[in-house]
This record gives sequence, structure tokens and C-alpha cells, in this order.
Amino acid sequence: MDENPRCRVLRNDEEQYALAPAHAVVPAGEAAVPGAGDAGVEAGVGATALLVAAARAIESHRPDALVHDPYAEHFVRAARASAGWPLRPEQVPGGDADPLWGRLGGYFALRTRALDDALGEAAGAGIRQFVLLGAGLDTRAYRLRWPEGTTVWEVDRPNVLAFKERVLADAQAVPAAGRVAVPADLREDWAPLLPAAGLDPAAPTGWLAEGVLLYLPGEAERQLLAAVDELSAPKSALCYEIKPVREVEALRESPVYAAARDRLGVDLLRLFDGRSRPDSASDLAARGWRCSVQSPFDHTRRYGRGPLPEPDDALADNRWVFAEKTASTAC
Repeated sequence: MDENPRCRVLRNDEEQYALAPAHAVVPAGEAAVPGAGDAGVEAGVGATALLVAAARAIESHRPDALVHDPYAEHFVRAARASAGWPLRPEQVPGGDADPLWGRLGGYFALRTRALDDALGEAAGAGIRQFVLLGAGLDTRAYRLRWPEGTTVWEVDRPNVLAFKERVLADAQAVPAAGRVAVPADLREDWAPLLPAAGLDPAAPTGWLAEGVLLYLPGEAERQLLAAVDELSAPKSALCYEIKPVREVEALRESPVYAAARDRLGVDLLRLFDGRSRPDSASDLAARGWRCSVQSPFDHTRRYGRGPLPEPDDALADNRWVFAEKTASTAC
């Protein structure tokens, strides 16, 4: 790799992450060492990445699919924790009525499609650098149609990226944009690593934090969004998911939470940070971002498929925020 003038590998304290050209995959630093540093996708928050990947796999085989992800099922089958999970609609008892793979899986599919479209709109507006925060098993660098000259940076914990690199290599996957893997924990000081890995803060950036802020302490959420603002030029775009209120224990037996806990061993409610949540959209507005805070149910109506409100609803408090950095402070 060192012989390639278009690609360099950075090492040690000041040179730790990879700067990659188009179609290069760089499992840099600790990300190349399975088992180092964290539990990867086999437990805790990492296991939620497998849950979302399984939902994408099931959705991909529907005749009315909102999302097509040919790599999702490879992740599910490669991990011990998810080896027996369904991958196709016909493998889901109860179909759409199943609270886990029907309702929650449908939510994940809807969220994926809405955020896919938001990133596509940002690319259509001329943005050519994108950052996926808490990228998990996201395959957007591979499955979306990116304009020429686009680079996607993926930030996540080392072992999550290591698992991802291994599975995609086995599947002979080729990214559709430049791709740079940045091993980092979002609870720590990750922001300086992006410019070191080639991100240009003077150019507009498209940011995505899908399904990650729910698990961070409120202060970490504030720091993350402040770092995004610091690295964002005007006309940058940001999409993220939040629960603006603390999830109440009374929802513990909600069918969605109970099914994930009892059938998969993934206790979502326990994984969410239980402390008060910040008003991140207002914080961004004060920094000069124009924000739109939307309910997932708005997108169910937009796309004609997805969850609708129901009693004791685990999804009712979820919000998706779409923001653009402008000179205005109105939101």
C-alpha cells in the first residue's frame, strides 16, 4: 500500500488513520485486529447493528422493498449472535404483524430509506464528502450511487470496523465511492481524526448519525454535535435520530422492546442512556443550522409503508432531524 502514491497509511499518535482513494478499503490501526478493545457486534450496542442489518436483509427481499442491501445478510450470517435470525420475509412468523421483524424491522427499513434519500439530496446539491458517525454495518458507501469524486468516512469502534472489513472482503464488495475507515469511540475525542484522514472542513460535508445518539450520554451528544458544527462549512447537511425525552420504564413490556429482549437477548431499553436528553435541534439552531424535526410516522405517509402509531408505542418518541448549516439562526 505504501507504494501507491494515491493511498497512504497513517500510523502512531500523529499518523494513525488511513487516507484512501476511491475504491480503497482501509482497515486501519486496531480495526484490523478482531477482538481488540471492545465487544464488536456480538454484545451491547454493537449487537444493534446486527439487528438493523437483519431488518435490511428482510426488507431487501420484499417485492415492495424500500431498501436493497445485498450485503446485509452476510453480516447476519457471519456473527455467532445472529446466525439463526431470519433473512427473508417468509422466515418471519406473523409477517408484518410480528413486533420484532415486522414493526421494528419496518421502522429500520423506513429510516434507512429516508436517510438514503436525504444523503442523495445532499450529493445532488454538490456535497462530495460524507461522514457516517457510528457507522456500524452501514453499507451506503457500497450500495448508493455516489457522484464521481465522493468520499465517505466511516467512524466507529475498532472491532465493529474489523468485523465489517472482514465480511465485506469475503463478499468481494467494492465501494461506489472513496471510503475511509476511522476507528474511534464517539464518547472520546474523535473529531481531530477526520481532518487527519483527509476531510476538508472548508468544504461542505454531509453528516449522518443513524441510531447512535440514543445510546450516548446527553453530554456526549452535545459534544458530538458541537464537533460536527466545528468541522462543517456553510451548506453542510446533517441527519440524525434522537429520543428527545427519556424513555420511561413503563414501556419495558412494549411488544417491540419485549420481543427484542426475549427473543434476541438485545435489551434496547437498557442500552439507551436513561438520563435527561438535550434539545439538540435548538442547540444547532443557535449555531446557525436550519432544522426540521420529524416523526417517523411522517415518513410512513410519505413512502406509503412503515409503522403507524399504536398504544404504548416504543417508537412514538423517536424523531429524525434534518439540518443544513446556513447563516440564519432560525430553526
